[in-house]
Amino acid sequence: MWLVRRGNERLSPSRLRCHRANLSRSRAHGKAPDTKHASAHRIAVTAIGAAAVLLATPVLPAAQEQAPLFAFRGVEGRHAVGLKVVEQYDYSRIFLPPLDDLGKQYGGERARPLQTLIWYPSQRVPNKKMTVRDYMKIGETQTSFGLPRPFKGWFIEGIKPALGSTLWSVRDAPPATGRFPVVIYAPSFWAPPWENADLCEYIASYGYVVIASPGIGTRPGVAAHDVAGIDAPARDILFLIGYARTLSNADMAQIGVVGFSWGGLSNLFAAARDDRIKALVALDGSMRYFPGLVKEAKDVDPQAMTIPLLYFKAQEMSLEEKARFDEHFKGGESQGTNVLNEWTHGDLFSIQMLGLVHPEFDSLSQRIENFWKYDFPHTQEADYGREDGMIGYAWVARYTREFLDAYLKHEAEALKFLRNTPAENGVPAHVLTMSFRAAQPKPPSFGSFQSEVFQQGFGHAAEVYATFRKEHPDVKLDTQSLEDWGNRLLDDRHFPEAIEIMKLAVQADPSSDAYFALGETYRESGQLEQAVRNYREALARDPRNNGAKERLSEYGRALPN
Repeated sequence: MWLVRRGNERLSPSRLRCHRANLSRSRAHGKAPDTKHASAHRIAVTAIGAAAVLLATPVLPAAQEQAPLFAFRGVEGRHAVGLKVVEQYDYSRIFLPPLDDLGKQYGGERARPLQTLIWYPSQRVPNKKMTVRDYMKIGETQTSFGLPRPFKGWFIEGIKPALGSTLWSVRDAPPATGRFPVVIYAPSFWAPPWENADLCEYIASYGYVVIASPGIGTRPGVAAHDVAGIDAPARDILFLIGYARTLSNADMAQIGVVGFSWGGLSNLFAAARDDRIKALVALDGSMRYFPGLVKEAKDVDPQAMTIPLLYFKAQEMSLEEKARFDEHFKGGESQGTNVLNEWTHGDLFSIQMLGLVHPEFDSLSQRIENFWKYDFPHTQEADYGREDGMIGYAWVARYTREFLDAYLKHEAEALKFLRNTPAENGVPAHVLTMSFRAAQPKPPSFGSFQSEVFQQGFGHAAEVYATFRKEHPDVKLDTQSLEDWGNRLLDDRHFPEAIEIMKLAVQADPSSDAYFALGETYRESGQLEQAVRNYREALARDPRNNGAKERLSEYGRALPN
């Protein structure tokens, strides 16, 4: 996400696509977007179809004019990296309208296109490594599978000096042996899946399968900062998790999601709806800037999240900038309780990147010369320059990888790295600051009681229950939930475990129905004497319990009172 402006002042570190349609028309003709509406809100753009470009006269410090092209400073892991591209559809969702721009019926597929890039640990082969030009060719069919749509105008001019730059991955390299944790990368608003190819390749080289699809809206050209606009990429993340199940080298027990900008809000929505996601990383994510959308979603509650979060911040907005930001989003999208403040039940690492502006969190933007010429001079923090951007980006990648190693691979050294001070990790001065807040225990609930039983074992369920009652006398376990749990265990023929839970249901509510349910559990496990005793107790507590009467007429005579 780039920056909304009023004049030459920053309004938001979020990448806003308010003038998407204007840009699309301009790209089609290979020229810069019309800027006649820029007086109120001038919007700088990123790579592919962002907003409208700010065509100001370049104001470049001498050091910036001679600065080198972007080069990733991260150290490659022990694995070589392969890249696979899959063009697939989510057939559960419609993307294209029934009629095209000529009013004719679409003859092709209208389902949501999800061009999928998979970076993975591979065998080392002498094949040609990917270049920026190669990634650009992939982008030409991003939503038009089999029909290339070459980039034109300002974007291709801005990226031209970097087209020959070589990255790490090799297309379709044979995979390395083994299974690896899965990381989904969620890009920013209307950005390609490879906007952070350097980061994705870096993570893959340390033993991860990294999967990404484009950050497209609900429909072509639709760019809305609303719940529907965030639900769409959140569902894309869940689609990719489902796709990962088809990969033989994917360890589906360990899944994390990294998101930049708008992707740093869609990953929160996805994690709230899919507990297979074990860790989140947000690169100056929109979750911090659009709490109103979180509140409006209803089913996304940061206080309910128990997974760890690593959040990178760009430079802070001033109070004046925040006021203008809120004025721009008058629908309440930016109003609400701060997501990071609400993240109390999962570990939270907050890293302030000193000097990095929002676009510098993606390597594609750092490669676009138009960003450095037309936008950076107006957003630059103090005297931080292009070289500082490359240094900062490398440390973003390093901390992201260590975080994933700590929480998906459970490596003690990685967790120690995260707990160290930046200086102890060798971070140069004036690059970043970090804070850590450990997860606080969640309020007692049926779920926390279940977790304790799982940890201590069903044979200790009565002890866990006694301790729970003693420590939380005001919390009453729901008897029906206990019986439902016991019945599920019974259906799966886990008889000893089912009996222990049904005993707790009787202890929690010694009713006729509870005793009858315990009797049924004993009967199905073949313990008829215990079953009859509980049927008799059920009938004693309620003579109208017909189920107990029927069971006693069938089994009661064979057993003494």
